[in-house]
Amino acid sequence: MGALSYVTPYSGNFSRYLIAIAISVGLPDSVGGVLSGPVSNVATRWGLSDLHCKGMVPIDEDETHEGIKTIRIQKACEFTTSSVLCVCIITWNMNGKMSVEDVTKLVSSNRKFDLLVFGLQEVPKCDVAQVLQETMAETHILLCQKTMQSLQMFLFGAKSSEKYIRELKVDKHAVGGCGDITVWLGDLNYRLQGISSIPARKLIEENRQSKLRGKDQLLQEAEKGEVFNGYCEGTLLFKPTYKYNIGSSNYDTSYKIRVPSWTDRILFKVDHTSGLDAVLSSYEALDCIRSSDHKPVRAHLCLKVHGDSA
Repeated sequence: MGALSYVTPYSGNFSRYLIAIAISVGLPDSVGGVLSGPVSNVATRWGLSDLHCKGMVPIDEDETHEGIKTIRIQKACEFTTSSVLCVCIITWNMNGKMSVEDVTKLVSSNRKFDLLVFGLQEVPKCDVAQVLQETMAETHILLCQKTMQSLQMFLFGAKSSEKYIRELKVDKHAVGGCGDITVWLGDLNYRLQGISSIPARKLIEENRQSKLRGKDQLLQEAEKGEVFNGYCEGTLLFKPTYKYNIGSSNYDTSYKIRVPSWTDRILFKVDHTSGLDAVLSSYEALDCIRSSDHKPVRAHLCLKVHGDSA
């Protein structure tokens, strides 16, 4: 059983809030796991061999930290006859505001994935689910959703996926271990450390934001072995996602002049003894979204059973 989890760990407290969607992919019963912390758990059983993709290549490590492995993006995923589950994952802090136009922009018209996971934070008191359903209506259906105050998570499946779903249930677990496949997404609130705002912005303006990765608190803590040991993340090629002036793609011009930071992240961990491999075919920020002080982050993760031909 894998798990797609959203967490708000404020100040490094990773057990504070957790909403999880667990996906069981039809492997032997010995492959399984539950999640730790206060969990709302939604499980979906799939016949993985019925789902399609190609271009699967092993994860190629670019930079290795004690806790997090930073990996290169692999070739784009396409549907063929291999056994694979393609998942599009989006995290976005909405900053308490609702823009129908921006919500519809979150998903491109090219929706070649089996599952779509939205993890939203600081969601306003309005029907985001309805807007998402209307946006996805032609290609995907809402399988389940969970809400915890201003945190919301939605799981959409391709319309053709209904015949592959064997079980759909909602459950809660107070304690437990991690799944084989675990994805953490959300506003993790890590900042840049050891650089002031003006030098950081200059590097970003010159498209040299890669120079800032060594100052990222999340990677620094991972190097110490404090967090996310064994997890993977795509290379941070996009600009820091926080803090922007609302309505623009300009960084904070308030009196605080905050240092831009990669607060919004998607991390994943694969237990290869589970019989699965994973390929990350995209990891990006959506600069066109401007109704919040955060930019959404999107990843495309493909899962494949060992031994299947590409």
